Amino acid sequence: MAKAEVQLPEEMLTRLSQLGAKSDEIAEKMLEAGGEVLLSRVKSNLAGVIGKGTKYPSESTGELERSLGLSPAKLDRNGNHNIKVGFAEPRSDGGSNAQIANIIEYGKHGQPAKPFLKPAKSASKAAVIEAMKQTFEQEVSKL
Repeated sequence: MAKAEVQLPEEMLTRLSQLGAKSDEIAEKMLEAGGEVLLSRVKSNLAGVIGKGTKYPSESTGELERSLGLSPAKLDRNGNHNIKVGFAEPRSDGGSNAQIANIIEYGKHGQPAKPFLKPAKSASKAAVIEAMKQTFEQEVSKL
């Protein structure tokens, strides 16, 4: 399944622990802010690779792009907050969006890879962290 995870930097986790009762709420807002930055980059990259450099005319319906979204921020079983950028399932034809995204990202026999997820994650790391820091500062200033 194609997905990307956004995690809080250690420095922010330390400061969050000092905030007490509001820390979970603030962590979720921070992850949502960072996730939105990553989501926009992934959408842009995906739009740039779909139907490009193919032997035959593109048969894209746009369903894969429309299914791309952000999960709600959640607390996992290890006590870590996380949010995911991924694809809603299933497709209208019963297929898997994650499978199609995986084929685009990594390619298959006769179809070269057209990475869109990994480059988006790498290129937006600093912007994601910055968005999370700004949200943190805004939320702390409200306390």
